Amino acid sequence: QVHLEEAGGGSVSTGGSMRLSCAVLGNTEGRAYCIGWFRQTPEEDFAWVGSLFTDGDVTYYPESVKGRISISQDNAKNTAILSINESGPEDSTQYRCAAVETDRKSSEYVCRRPMLYTQWGQGTKVAVSS
Repeated sequence: QVHLEEAGGGSVSTGGSMRLSCAVLGNTEGRAYCIGWFRQTPEEDFAWVGSLFTDGDVTYYPESVKGRISISQDNAKNTAILSINESGPEDSTQYRCAAVETDRKSSEYVCRRPMLYTQWGQGTKVAVSS
């Protein structure tokens, strides 16, 4: 059994950078995961921002994500870092990470599908202000 631990969030200045981390903890030995980041929309759904596949440090993003957003792997193997540069009011919202165990062959298919994620973090709030 695994659980997720999120860190980061809080207040960010307009134009500044933010970093959120999501660690998959527990019985992870020999396993690989999609770790995805999602953020709440005005309609209160959670939109997919991007994912990391931990075996090979591969990332996937939706077409709508611009260059300001990136996901990287921390030195701790099962941790995904969400970085957003040039933060603006549109980045003020609740962020949640999620994870699902998968293999390299299936990673792109699984990582791109929010409905397939099995473990979800509690969420962390980001407020961007001038």
